[in-house]
Amino acid sequence: MSPAVGEGLGPGGDDAAALPTYEQAVGGVENGDYRPPEAPRASQERGGGESLLTAAAAEKRRKQPPAAGGGGAGAGGGEAALAEPPEGGWGWVVMLASMWCNGAVFGIQNSCGVLFKSMLAEFGDPHDTTLTFRTAWVSSLSMGMIFFCSPIVSIFTNIFGCRKVAVVGAAVAFIGLLSSSFVRTLGPLYFTYGILFGCGCSFAYQPSLVILGHYFKKRLGLVNGIVTAGSSLFTVALPFLLSVLIKSVGLYNTFRTLCVFIAILFLAGFTYKPLVPTAKGSGEKGKKHFPPAKQIFNFSIFKSVSYRIWAFGIPAALFGYFIPYVHLLKHVKERIGDDVQDETLLLCLGLTSGAGRLIFGRIADYVPGAKKIYLQVISFFFIGLMSMMIPLCYSFASLIAVCLFMGIFDGCFISIMAPIAFELVGAKDVSQAIGFLLGFMSIPMTVGPPVAGILRDYLGTYDVAFYLAGIPPIVGGAVLCFIPWVHEKEKAKERARPVNGETMEKMLKIENAAMLDSDEKNSKEFETVI
Repeated sequence: MSPAVGEGLGPGGDDAAALPTYEQAVGGVENGDYRPPEAPRASQERGGGESLLTAAAAEKRRKQPPAAGGGGAGAGGGEAALAEPPEGGWGWVVMLASMWCNGAVFGIQNSCGVLFKSMLAEFGDPHDTTLTFRTAWVSSLSMGMIFFCSPIVSIFTNIFGCRKVAVVGAAVAFIGLLSSSFVRTLGPLYFTYGILFGCGCSFAYQPSLVILGHYFKKRLGLVNGIVTAGSSLFTVALPFLLSVLIKSVGLYNTFRTLCVFIAILFLAGFTYKPLVPTAKGSGEKGKKHFPPAKQIFNFSIFKSVSYRIWAFGIPAALFGYFIPYVHLLKHVKERIGDDVQDETLLLCLGLTSGAGRLIFGRIADYVPGAKKIYLQVISFFFIGLMSMMIPLCYSFASLIAVCLFMGIFDGCFISIMAPIAFELVGAKDVSQAIGFLLGFMSIPMTVGPPVAGILRDYLGTYDVAFYLAGIPPIVGGAVLCFIPWVHEKEKAKERARPVNGETMEKMLKIENAAMLDSDEKNSKEFETVI
């Protein structure tokens, strides 16, 4: 088997003459400061050929305090570089626990259309002209809180670790869902189900992605695909389960049954055994300290123009994203009638979304750099187009076809979020980059369904709501098209930026020359010994 890139075999078959990676050779930029290149291992181990540049870099590294990373969201963060992930072992248990978390959280959220119909029947008032609008706020608040809390969850995860945050979050979600089963009016559900349950789900969900980077690196793409597919599996099964439960035991006992899923999620959080230190415990042995505010609130990622476009373009595209999940089943009932099994539409969305995540996740591995954005552009275009086609469907079969296509591109949009974040900000800042993005996404995810509900209340039909829901994804996708071009210009400026009088390209040439001279010298010494 040939050696991997960057390993290289030196004299005698060892890896002492390993070539450095690009970032090892030229250094990088951390928090706006230049990080010097690492000294070649050949020079360090053999004691010769160390240039002034590498000597200065080593001295600077010795003086710098260790950075307190937080782990990446679903792809391992900066801390994971401190130790090589085990690529398995207990990590497979963590993967299954994370999969259950994704399934329980988003399976319930994506099945909200079934709960929405039941709430309309339970709290319905024939004289209330805004019932659809008011009821839609319950599910919208719950989904919105998952994203709204994401920046805060990123900070807490960096400080306290994945296990504590996930367990506390699951406990809060359990309390919120159980409390929802005891309320008898719509108003308290805004707090118990919308805010309390949604906030708890957010604190339980994000650590389940961060912890994966502690255990996997080479297999991280596969593991991420399996974990995120958990939500698709639950989305397929839960609508039918909820329909049976609501018909047999009612809405309130259905909430209590769902508490079992969250109780298992609470236990799953204990499996998140940390392999890298948290920011709070990364100081001297036996001492706990909080990191500086600059490390907690890392706004330096907004210096990247390409990230700013992405962080505001994605939310702009999502104003109509959650509308089909909330209102589609009610629309089917009004358009086609009660003689169809409308839960099948959510099954189609879940099945093809899971397939789309695996397919496009694999395709993204072959798309270089920030050009992965184009996959999101395509997905948004088709999501918008499918939303506009819903009012044009007068048969159940045509609605199934629309949902199948919508699910595929929904999976595409979700599966490549983390890889794109890595390309735009790097592994060190990916956790908070995704956290800020999800926080911005909370606004359209929360506002969209109630707006569709009020349009339905005043117009008597969902047609206009679905037509309007298709516009933001198309417009947002058009904005995202500029990101690869902007990102390339940023990288070109970074490479050409002088650091201590030298550009990065020139420093790379100097470092490579020093390394080659050292290798040539040691090779001659090796031949002399033979």
